[in-house]
Amino acid sequence: MRWIAIFCASVVWLGLGVPLPAQAEDVDVALVMVSDVSRSIDDSEYKLEKDGYANAFANPQVISAIRGGPNGQIAVAYLEFAGNLEVHTVIDWTVIKDQGGADAFIRRLRAAPRSFSGRTSISAGIDRALELFAESAPTASRRVIDVCGDGTNNAGRDVSLARDDALKAGVTINGLAIINDHPVSWTYAHVQPPGGLPNYYRENVTGGPGSFVLEVHDFHTFGEAMTRKLIQEIASGRKAAETVMAR
Repeated sequence: MRWIAIFCASVVWLGLGVPLPAQAEDVDVALVMVSDVSRSIDDSEYKLEKDGYANAFANPQVISAIRGGPNGQIAVAYLEFAGNLEVHTVIDWTVIKDQGGADAFIRRLRAAPRSFSGRTSISAGIDRALELFAESAPTASRRVIDVCGDGTNNAGRDVSLARDDALKAGVTINGLAIINDHPVSWTYAHVQPPGGLPNYYRENVTGGPGSFVLEVHDFHTFGEAMTRKLIQEIASGRKAAETVMAR
């Protein structure tokens, strides 16, 4: 009876075009995408950011990278953060193994409204991602947090402490630094810290085996950078990570 119930539930999920929720199955990568939705990102930039995530998961090269792994599937969760108390898990752990699963994930991503528009607590985003790993993540050979943002940590605890906790737990953190080349005066120090935002991410946010930071100067090229980032994150367990520089 138990297997009949599982089969029926699977038919319902597939019939609705919804990706199956993550269970105790093995995946090649468990990936939490941690996305900055603070007030320095306006609504048009937020839409381009969401479109970029969607375009990346729609790319056949990403699906090919997923299917090329030992288990042929990954688990993905997506959360948005702004201030210290403004962190929301938009999509919980979801297994993606083919284009159909990716398309269903994209539909859920596009349908979700913007969560917040406050300050920037990267540390809160990392902390929540670690909680997701502890609560319900499937078994994975690699666990990765993917932080995307356009500024420094200016709320909550020191981001390097959150980074260090993730590294102690065996989680790698990668970064995608969105460069604001024309900031307004009140955000200048936040989005263009001394040494540049990519260097800030390298020194304070990212870390772990094979970790890297991508840099983009235009929200319109976000999707291309995210595609390359996903391919590297998915494939890095099967070959040495390549040096990636966003144009």
